[in-house]
Amino acid sequence: MSEEKKGVSRRRVLKTGAAGLVASGVAPMVFTRGAWAQEFRNNPTGAEVTLGFNVPQTGAYADEGADELRAYTLAVKHLNGEGDGGMLNTMQPGSLNGNGILGKKVAFVTGDTQTKSDAARDSARRMIERDGALIITGGSSSGVAVAVQALCQEMGIIFMAGLTHSNDTTGKDKKRCGFRHFFNAYMSGAALAPVLAAEYGTDRQAYHLTADYNWGWTQEESLINSTEAIGWQTTSAVRTPLGAGDFSQYITPVLNSGADVLILNHYGKDMVNSLTQAIQFGLKDRQANGKNIEIVVPLFSRLMAQGAGENIKGILGSTNWNWSLQDAGSQAFVKSFGAEYGFPPSQAAHTCYVQALLYADACERAGTFYPPEVIRALEGHLFDGMGNGPTEYRAEDHQCFKDVLVVRGNENPTSQFDLLEVVQEVPRAQVEYDASIFGGELGPYEVS
Repeated sequence: MSEEKKGVSRRRVLKTGAAGLVASGVAPMVFTRGAWAQEFRNNPTGAEVTLGFNVPQTGAYADEGADELRAYTLAVKHLNGEGDGGMLNTMQPGSLNGNGILGKKVAFVTGDTQTKSDAARDSARRMIERDGALIITGGSSSGVAVAVQALCQEMGIIFMAGLTHSNDTTGKDKKRCGFRHFFNAYMSGAALAPVLAAEYGTDRQAYHLTADYNWGWTQEESLINSTEAIGWQTTSAVRTPLGAGDFSQYITPVLNSGADVLILNHYGKDMVNSLTQAIQFGLKDRQANGKNIEIVVPLFSRLMAQGAGENIKGILGSTNWNWSLQDAGSQAFVKSFGAEYGFPPSQAAHTCYVQALLYADACERAGTFYPPEVIRALEGHLFDGMGNGPTEYRAEDHQCFKDVLVVRGNENPTSQFDLLEVVQEVPRAQVEYDASIFGGELGPYEVS
């Protein structure tokens, strides 16, 4: 089997600079303030700086991974002064001017997470130890994010998460080296509950089908808490394996459960399959308790909507970002991405593009690649011009706070990409929470 098929990281831009002081083992280097040039892992001493893009290139979330990689490639072009600059032109405040990062050209390597925690850690470690990656970013699974974030903390490498929606990522499993731009399950529940009450009433019986891993568990918990707060009751909560494919054995019991709402805590191809099969089983054509049975998909994406086709129409959910937003930052990104690839970007693409730029901007503002100083530059950072309105990286937990979108599957799409209608742009104040409620400790700045 080739290295590529094993998921080994692949260099996309030939490195001409030194890899820095890469340790031969796995023990982290000691960070000492004032000794930046000598004593931190993968210090880019040559003309280039290498970023590590760790995305699901195979597995249930491969569609999201493909769009993430497109976005990262575009971000590198913009950072290096190629193309129209995209969000470099709209982010406020902004320190990037297209001359790389701190004057160094940006190169990158990639790895395949396979949507498996062990595989993701292995590919991240290879990029750090073998390829000299100064940062790891990407992923479309909270299990992967938690695992890679922990590894990066051990190795003194900053981790900018891709798609991770579990409360745990910036909750009980948060780390000083880890940052998340994507929203979380708590925010989905807080944004969705008032809309569900208005659309479907407060007297409902909900049946949950839940992906049996970190993300699914916290989304189920958050949705149960938010819907029970508006008066709904929870009939059942059933766990399903990641990548199950055939969900018929889990959907059949819903028909005789007395539930009048099915909540699908699934993502990627699993959501496409479970929603499609639920529609095929006739759930949307049935009634329970004198009400039409409704289906809710708490975490949506356009890529999932494309996969589900007609079945997505009328289904409510939440999303982090949508290409139809009319703010200057969103439209600049849509224009750049569309010119490069011929179609609009997904929320996966948006999140990963933004994470790459935010890391680069933090290095510029800190005036160094030294991770503790870059972390300090990100903590509490307030910015705008990147979609979703004014945004903050909260210092206490490294969770990004911004507006959240409640969306519905478009009943009358005007194109193959016009699949999600924005029902409500929920303000940050409605989805914010105290940083202490999910526990966890960020840990030290200097790793020893």
